[in-house]
Amino acid sequence: MEINLTDSNFKEVVLDSKLPVLVDFWATWCGPCRMVAPIVEELAKEYEGRAVVAKCNVDEAQETPVNYGIRNIPTLLFFKNGELKDKMVGSNTKDAIEAKLKALL
Repeated sequence: MEINLTDSNFKEVVLDSKLPVLVDFWATWCGPCRMVAPIVEELAKEYEGRAVVAKCNVDEAQETPVNYGIRNIPTLLFFKNGELKDKMVGSNTKDAIEAKLKALL
């Protein structure tokens, strides 16, 4: 299941997680974000218990995207042990996204 991130829960959900974390920065008006959304949803189900998959709406949580220099969406950030390990900008294939997530397991 995907977790909805806010500025107030980002530290708890992402930085304090014992599992690897994939964060999808998106917005409702973003076409490419709608293309990536089903892939992120699939990965959330497939990796439940092995990784955390979260979504951060840039229109609702504005501090967190600024802190991570998010200028284009969709942007996917990959965290392990509270550290940013990798990043993808724009729409990508499930295989490409999954490869980066698997590398953190």
